[in-house]
Amino acid sequence: MGNYLNPGNSGFASIRNDLYVDKSGMIGLINETIDTPRRLTCVSRPRRFGKSFAAKMLCAYYDRNCDSAGLFDDLEIAGDARYREYRNRYDVIYLDMTEAIGEASIEEVVPYIKRNVIGELSEQYPGLAAAEGFAATLANAAQIAGNRFVMIIDEWDAPIREAKGNPCLQRKYLEFLRSLFKNSGMTDKIFAAVYMTGILPVKKDGSQSAISDFQEYSMVKPGPFGKFVGFTEDEVKKLCGDHGRDFEMMKQWYDGYSFRTLASVYNPNSVMKAIRSGDLDSYWTQTSAAESLMGYIGLDFDGLGKTISELIGGVEVKVDTAGFANDLETFRNRDDVLALLIHLGYLTYDETTRRAHIPNEEIRLEFARAVRQVRRDDTIRRVRESDRLIEDTIHRREEAVARQIEKIHEEEASLHYNNEQALRSVIKRAYFSCGDEYVMLEELPAGAGCADIVYLPKKDSVLPALVIELKWNQSAKSALEQIRDRRYPEALREYGGDILLVGISYDKKAPAGKRKHQCRIESFSRSGSYGK
Repeated sequence: MGNYLNPGNSGFASIRNDLYVDKSGMIGLINETIDTPRRLTCVSRPRRFGKSFAAKMLCAYYDRNCDSAGLFDDLEIAGDARYREYRNRYDVIYLDMTEAIGEASIEEVVPYIKRNVIGELSEQYPGLAAAEGFAATLANAAQIAGNRFVMIIDEWDAPIREAKGNPCLQRKYLEFLRSLFKNSGMTDKIFAAVYMTGILPVKKDGSQSAISDFQEYSMVKPGPFGKFVGFTEDEVKKLCGDHGRDFEMMKQWYDGYSFRTLASVYNPNSVMKAIRSGDLDSYWTQTSAAESLMGYIGLDFDGLGKTISELIGGVEVKVDTAGFANDLETFRNRDDVLALLIHLGYLTYDETTRRAHIPNEEIRLEFARAVRQVRRDDTIRRVRESDRLIEDTIHRREEAVARQIEKIHEEEASLHYNNEQALRSVIKRAYFSCGDEYVMLEELPAGAGCADIVYLPKKDSVLPALVIELKWNQSAKSALEQIRDRRYPEALREYGGDILLVGISYDKKAPAGKRKHQCRIESFSRSGSYGK
């Protein structure tokens, strides 16, 4: 058992010894590519989305120097027609690029890998003749072994990220990968299959992928790997049922990623931590990815500050992901920044509508925290105005609330009111900075209907809950009447704090120049009475 050649199954065995959600079906997708022109697979996903777990699982399954039947016979993959045919059949070359950089400097990581892989191959196959090139030596080893290799590269993009600002080092690393995977004749001789995973898709060389033969699956287009990116809804329901956790709150905090074939995908790391601790909170703060968010959203591109406030408010925004260079430094415009945030998991992307939004409460909280540290005049102004709006609402300054919502509407020149949904978009933009104190809930089932927007204070907040009802071409008074008549405060039966009822309206039927927003605010008591 080596470090780079046939690392064994101990890594996956330790995963199985803990709380485990079966993702072994992914092995079947790799099995389908073995000894085919599709043998090169690159799957990118954010930090803490199970990349290393998947790599260790594949090592345990393919490694010929161990018997992993006991780890897989009770899992989904055992029902695959090729399960036994490929299990523990191949020599596996495993490269953890983050670990390799830790052992060698970024400048020496490629020679270090070559030296150590060839050294372990020579021990395994004493008759191995070292050729002039690394790829040729691997081809000789495959011939001696009588079998091609399965190569697994974890954190493939670590050298690209670590060599940020050093295109020469990045180019040397990409040339190393090209030498293995760009020459189809040599690649076919060496590899039965290759699985490469990282945060970013393959780096672009100009407008094209630098290693174009890989079949790529990313957070923009995950294809059949979508259900292996995170946890599905059924998996989270089972975890919550088994461990006595509130599924609806788990959904609010960690759901929100969606793909063409899968409506709900949950952040697996955060779900597991919440299951174990019983504490619903943001666990992104504990990752290095969170530290970089402020830098990206603070970049000086026209319209980015406004877009970030829209996203925090719950609005979907149009994104062109095609021009993104797949690195952390090449930004030409707002869309490149947003494309990176999609790959980092801060946004979820709908490839049908080509729109992105913040997926869940966990990430919205991270944005709300980061945006307060951005030192851009327009961002600072937007945060202050939103903070003041929340304060005016809490103190029931109805005219001030109406004026600020009017201002937001006037700034959104492209947004025309056609229905209450358009009005809702303005409200979410206006209250975007509330993430520090509130959880935003839309269309919350309540009483005899659904409340349009509810801002529910987080557990440590002393602020009142806000139940907001919107009316288009009607009055704010009628909005409050609907809250009372349909008993919307019943949705907050378990909430023990104060509740404010907020009615907001816009009358498009009024004469030009008199089409103004109106606001009415009342308090709600547990006895069921209302009043100023």
